[in-house]
Amino acid sequence: MSGSVVLVHLAGAVALMLFATRMVKTGVERAYGDVLRHRLRNTMRNPFMAVLAGTGLAIALQSSTAVTLLVGSFAGSGIVSGAAGQLAVRGAEIGSALVTKLLTFDLTLLVPVCLVTGTVMFMATERRDWRQLGRILVGIGLLVLSLEMIGQASEPLRDSEMLPIIITYFAGDPITAYLLAAFVTWLFQSSIAAILLMAALAGRGFIPPELGVVLVLGVNLGSSIIAPMLTRGADAAVRVVPVGNLLMRGVGSVVMLILFMIVNPPLGLLGATASDQIVNAHILFNVIILMAGLPLAGLVYRGSEWIVKLGTKPEPVDPFAVTELSALNEQALDTPSQALANATREVVRVCETVEIMLKRIIELYESADEGKIKALAALDDRVDRKHAAIKIYLAKVTRNVMTEDEALRCQELIGACVKLEQVGDIIVRNMLVHVQKKLDQGLEFTPEGWRELSAFHASVLANARLAFNVLVSRDAETARQLVLEKDRLRDFEKETSQKHFLRLRDGTPKSIETSSIHLDTIRDLKQINSLLASIAYPVLEEQGLLSGSRLKAS
Repeated sequence: MSGSVVLVHLAGAVALMLFATRMVKTGVERAYGDVLRHRLRNTMRNPFMAVLAGTGLAIALQSSTAVTLLVGSFAGSGIVSGAAGQLAVRGAEIGSALVTKLLTFDLTLLVPVCLVTGTVMFMATERRDWRQLGRILVGIGLLVLSLEMIGQASEPLRDSEMLPIIITYFAGDPITAYLLAAFVTWLFQSSIAAILLMAALAGRGFIPPELGVVLVLGVNLGSSIIAPMLTRGADAAVRVVPVGNLLMRGVGSVVMLILFMIVNPPLGLLGATASDQIVNAHILFNVIILMAGLPLAGLVYRGSEWIVKLGTKPEPVDPFAVTELSALNEQALDTPSQALANATREVVRVCETVEIMLKRIIELYESADEGKIKALAALDDRVDRKHAAIKIYLAKVTRNVMTEDEALRCQELIGACVKLEQVGDIIVRNMLVHVQKKLDQGLEFTPEGWRELSAFHASVLANARLAFNVLVSRDAETARQLVLEKDRLRDFEKETSQKHFLRLRDGTPKSIETSSIHLDTIRDLKQINSLLASIAYPVLEEQGLLSGSRLKAS
C-alpha cells in the first residue's frame, strides 16, 4: 500500500474520531444541557464541588473547552466567582483526561451494541430526549470504531523507511515536537482527539514514550489556547476564565517541558506500554496543575483580569448615552408598598426586553446572521440578570410585615418574573437553535408554512402584550380574554400541524426539509403562550373566575 493511500485512510479515521466526539458532545448538550448548566451554577460556590462539577461536566460533554466557555460566561455574568470558575476549569481538564483513559481500554464490543441501540432509539421514536440519547450512543460507537480504524490504517507505517527518520528528528528536537502537538490540538479543537491519536500510534510502536510525554505537554498548550481564541471577541468579563486557564495550563506545560528536558525522569512508573504512559502522563500533568491551582486560583484570576484589561481598548465615552437605572431602591425596603411598586417597575422592564426578544426572533427566521443571533442571546443575559436581582429584592421585602394583599402581590411578581425568564430561555435555547440550523443548512419554508408560522407568532406576540398589561393593570376582563386566547391558540396549533402534515404527505420538498424546525417552533411558541397566559391566573383566582384550571362560564 502506497504512502499516500495510508495517509488517506489515517485522515479518514481521524476525521471520523473528530466527528464522533462532536456528535456525543452535541447530543449531551441538546438532551441534558440545561440540567447540567443548572447544576453547575448551584454547585460552584464550594471550591471542592466546583472541581467535581467541572470534572463531571467535561466527562458528559467530552470537552474541557466547552466547560471553559460555559464557566467563562457564568463568571462574566456574575453568577459564579472568578476563583470558583478557575477551579471548575481545573476539574474539567481532569474529566477530559479521564475520558481519554477510558477510551484506551478494549471497548470493541461497544461498537455494534452502541450503533444498533443508538440507531433504534433514534429512528423508532420522535421523542426528543430518546433521539438525543440515541445520537450519543451512535457517537460513542463511532468514536471507538475510529480508534480501531486509526490502528488498522497506521499498521502499514511499520514498513515505512521515512517514519523512523521523522520520529528520530522530533525526538531530538522536543521544542519543535511540543509546538507541533499544540498546533495539531488547536486544529482538532479537541485535546481528547489529539491524545487518543497519539496513544493509538504509540500503541503501534510509532511514538516512543519520551517523545510522547513531550507531545502530551504540547497538547495541553494547544488545548489551553482554544477557549481564549474562541472568546477573543466576547466581553472582557467572559474572557477572564479562559485566559486564566491559559496561564495555568499553558504556562504549566512550558515549565513541565523544561523540567522534563533537564531531569529526564524514568517513565516506567507511568505504565507498562507507551500508550499507557502517554495517557497517564496526560492525567498526571492535569492533576499537578489542579493541585497547584487550588491555592493559586485567586491569584491567577487577578492576573488574568489584568491581562484582559491590558488587551482591551477603552470604549469611547458618549456624553449623551442614557444609563439604564434600576428601580430596585434598597431604601424603600422598609415600606412594602413602595418596594412592591419598585419591583413592578423593574418587572415591566423585563417585559419590554422579552417583548423585543419575541418580536426579533421571528425576524431571524426570515433573515439571520451571526451578529443578530449574538445580539438576541445578549438580551437573554439581561433578562437573567434582572430576574436574579428582582428575586433577591423581593426576598428582602418579605422580611417586613406585610398585609395579605401585599404578600399576594409579592408572590405574583415573583411568579411573573420566573415565567418571563423561562420565556427568554425558550427563545434563546430552543428557537435560536432552530434559526442557527436553518441558517447553517440554507433551508427555506414553503410560502404556506411561513404564513402559518408568522400568523401563529403574531397571535403569541399579541397575547404577550395582553399579559404584560394584566401584570400592571390587574384588569379581570383582560385576564379572562388572555386565558380564552390560550384555548383559541390551542385549536390554531392543531389546525397548523394538520396542514403541515398534509404537505408532508404530498411530498413537498421544502416541508420535508423544514419539518422539524416548523413543528418545534410551533411547540415553543405554544409553550411561551402558556407561560404568559398563566400570568393572568392570580387575577382570575382573586375574582373567583377560575374553576380548577378552567374558566367558569360567564
